[in-house]
Amino acid sequence: MMNNMTPTVKQLLIINIMVFIAAQFIPNLDSMFALHNLQDPHFQIWQMITHMFMHANVLHIAFNMFALVSFGSMLEHFWGAKKFLFFYISCGLGAALMQLGINYLEIQHFLNEASSLNLSSATIKEIFNASTNVDIQLILEKSGKANLLNLQNATALGNAIRTTQGTMVGASGAIYGLLVAFAFMFPTAELAMFFIPVPIKAKYFVPGIIAFDLISGIYGSSIFGDNASGGGIAHFAHIGGAIIGFIMMWYWKKTQFNNRRWN
Repeated sequence: MMNNMTPTVKQLLIINIMVFIAAQFIPNLDSMFALHNLQDPHFQIWQMITHMFMHANVLHIAFNMFALVSFGSMLEHFWGAKKFLFFYISCGLGAALMQLGINYLEIQHFLNEASSLNLSSATIKEIFNASTNVDIQLILEKSGKANLLNLQNATALGNAIRTTQGTMVGASGAIYGLLVAFAFMFPTAELAMFFIPVPIKAKYFVPGIIAFDLISGIYGSSIFGDNASGGGIAHFAHIGGAIIGFIMMWYWKKTQFNNRRWN
């Protein structure tokens, strides 16, 4: 596989590994380069790009880089470096925009719900800074509003707040774009995942995992753990990357790759 790696994919791989190693020794790197929510004072416009080169742990970067090398090299071979890099970055930006949009709506939903409870701005600020559902209940009791929210609602609020307060890192959104492109170009190629022993054609496999991400994002579930938080996975970022990948591939296929070639 390494012998077949194309130049741009190799450079992306090296950058991702170097940034991951640097993040282990530079404490503030994550705060600077991870993607924060729009309402977060730590949000910076460059995070739309830099989050694609940050990863949470070894398993996270290993999965993404394996997919980058496997699918990216084949696509770069056919497209050339400029077209491939344009596609990759575009899908990563689409992932960031989708996740930012979903998080913004979730936060606004909470603010509207809090407003209907006539909570003070100080109480709202305390709730956003709370680290557990128990803390939220204590805050509501202190504000005299505890009778308006039962335990289930308090738990749902706590989970939603902590999800939207998190940061997003990883190349997964861009990778999902590559998967869509691969399925467009090689629909009958057989793919497999570690928990699916039988290879599946790309034209079925890729829509299947996108549908799984959509369902997981809506219901907050994940095969990787904590159902409340989706296992810490930005499912809608995956969807965003896949949507941009689909739009670009559909357009390029429609124009037959002739009039607007990048290579």
